[in-house]
Amino acid sequence: MTIGILKESSAETRVSLLPEAVATLTKKGITVLVEQGAGETAYSNDQEYTKAGAQIRNRQELLQSSDMILAIHQFPEAGSLSSKIIIGVYQPLFHTALMQDWAKQGVTAFSLDMLPRTTRAQSMDVLSSQANIAGYKAVLLAANSYGRYFPMFMTAAGSIAPAKILILGAGVAGLQAIATARRLGAVVEVFDTRPAVKEEVMSLGAKFVEVEGAADASKAGGYAVEQSEEYKQRQQQKITESIAKADIIVTTAQIPGKKAPILITEPMLANMRNGSVIVDLAAATGGNTPFTKNNETVAYNGVRIIGNSNLPATMPSDSSKLYGKNILNFLQLIINKEGAIHLNWDDDLVKGACITHNGEVVNERVKNT
Repeated sequence: MTIGILKESSAETRVSLLPEAVATLTKKGITVLVEQGAGETAYSNDQEYTKAGAQIRNRQELLQSSDMILAIHQFPEAGSLSSKIIIGVYQPLFHTALMQDWAKQGVTAFSLDMLPRTTRAQSMDVLSSQANIAGYKAVLLAANSYGRYFPMFMTAAGSIAPAKILILGAGVAGLQAIATARRLGAVVEVFDTRPAVKEEVMSLGAKFVEVEGAADASKAGGYAVEQSEEYKQRQQQKITESIAKADIIVTTAQIPGKKAPILITEPMLANMRNGSVIVDLAAATGGNTPFTKNNETVAYNGVRIIGNSNLPATMPSDSSKLYGKNILNFLQLIINKEGAIHLNWDDDLVKGACITHNGEVVNERVKNT
């Protein structure tokens, strides 16, 4: 069997597998083809891939010769790869028309952002591994953009109060943001619709902002769920109070397959302190403010709104290492001991991550979108 690793578009610095991960596959007798320069922006050159046992090829040769192709993002040639397997993070709930097109072309596509969020899937959970980095970098980005200190300082010239940070969403990114902000000496408040995360938030040294009456998210597989209008009103009131006191806000709230909810309204922004900073990690799906623009920094009434949904790409080596480990763990489910492709449709993880196969869209969530 032959696995091909594509070079991502210029906006993406990560690569699906670093040389150390490639070596794991080549030692099992699997042929690995790497597109020329695929790992350069992740600090891995072609010579390192060759040393790991890979063969360097141009894009056309790789696409023609590979049985399975690894590409983090959608790529133009995907629809023409009949009878081949592609694996990445393709956001199929937002691109249903494209998924239908891939299906018609006979492509078998696995999108790892659709993996069931179970204990067994944790080692393959690309959303969590990359969100961890995003939460860390969001706070560093905020610190760099904020014109004041994070920690409290007491000096002969006077005292500086610590920065007050509000984090909206205590998922993987939010929890890492809490930990990073606390290390930098900030005072942190956290809001999340799931009361179950209160203990984790408090264990990291942050205050949990509680709103009663949240919809039960225990059966949502670790994702956020839609809330009632009554709850949203109470939520908005609580958030308004916290936002008025915050110097920095990190927003992470997203709902799979839907536009990101607006958590920070225009009136809330008007009450924020001049020089405050918002880092919106939900920018790719619309953002948590009405003025967020993905990959842009917008100034509104003295507040800087930084929209960035791809912060993991700012740490390409470590991001690629973690992503590659997720990929290797998933490949164990679809490659047998002899190094051949074996798609076990009785495995809930294989079935859950598969979007298109045999000429049709097979993922129930995508079909029902």
